[in-house]
Amino acid sequence: MNENKPEPDFLGRNLRELPYFRSLVRANESRFYQGLELPEPVLDVGSGDGHFASVTFDHPLDVGIDPWPGPLRKSLKYGIYRLVVRGDAGVMPFRRASFGSAISNSVLEHIPDVEAVLNEISRVLQPGAPFVFCVPNHRFLPSLSIGRTLDRAGLRPAGNLYRAFFNRISRHIHCDSPEVWERRLAASGFVLEDCWHYLPPEGLRVVEWGHFWGLPSLLVHVLTRRWLLATNSWNLWFTRRKIEPFYGPQIVAEDGVYTFYVTRRAA
Repeated sequence: MNENKPEPDFLGRNLRELPYFRSLVRANESRFYQGLELPEPVLDVGSGDGHFASVTFDHPLDVGIDPWPGPLRKSLKYGIYRLVVRGDAGVMPFRRASFGSAISNSVLEHIPDVEAVLNEISRVLQPGAPFVFCVPNHRFLPSLSIGRTLDRAGLRPAGNLYRAFFNRISRHIHCDSPEVWERRLAASGFVLEDCWHYLPPEGLRVVEWGHFWGLPSLLVHVLTRRWLLATNSWNLWFTRRKIEPFYGPQIVAEDGVYTFYVTRRAA
C-alpha cells in the first residue's frame, strides 16, 4: 500500500454489513492483504458472496469460484469479480497454470478433502505464483473462554462437549498448526514464505460471545436478508468502541488463534 495513502476503514466497512464478531475478524484480515503482491489473473477460492473481496480490494479480481449458487448470485451485486464460476475447488474447470496468484480467505478450514483442493490450486497456478490464505489454528479450540471456564471448574468433559459444539456451529473441520499446514503445502508443491498468528484469546472471547449476543441479528437477517436495520455511525458507535482494541497492528500476536499464510507455487 502507498505509505502516503490513508488505510481504508475496514472495520467500519464490515460493521455496516456484518455481525460485529465477523466484522472484527474480517477487518483485520483485509488489512493483511494490503501491499501483498498478487499478480493477475487472480483466483479467489471460496469466493462466497463477494463481500470480503469487495471490502478488501479497490479493483476487481479476475475469477471467484464457489460451490454454492446463492452466494455466487449475491456476489454479482458487488461487481468485484470479472467472472464467477460455480464449481468444486477440488476439481476446478481451469487449465494448468491459468492464474498468476490465488487467495482463499477463511475457507480451507471448512473443506473435508483439503489436500485435493491444495493440489488443484497448485495445478492452476503458474510456477512461482503466490497463494495467500488464512485459517483458525491449533489454539482456537483450547482458547474458547467457556471451555476454559468449564475445565477450571473440573468439568473437562463438559468443556470438550462445548468445544465440539462451537466447532460444529463454526463449521470447522481443520484447526491445525503451521507445521501441519506446511506439510500439506509441501506435498502440493507450495513453499511457505511467511506466516503470522493473529487475534489473541482476549479477542477470540469477543468473537465467541458474539455468536450468542448476535442471535437477534440472525433473526433480523432471516426476516430482511440484512444483518442490521440501522447502519448509521451512531448506531455502531458503542459496538465499535468495544471491539476496536482488537483491530489493527496489535492483533498480530504469538498466541493468536488464527494464522495468515503467504506461500508460493514452486517454480
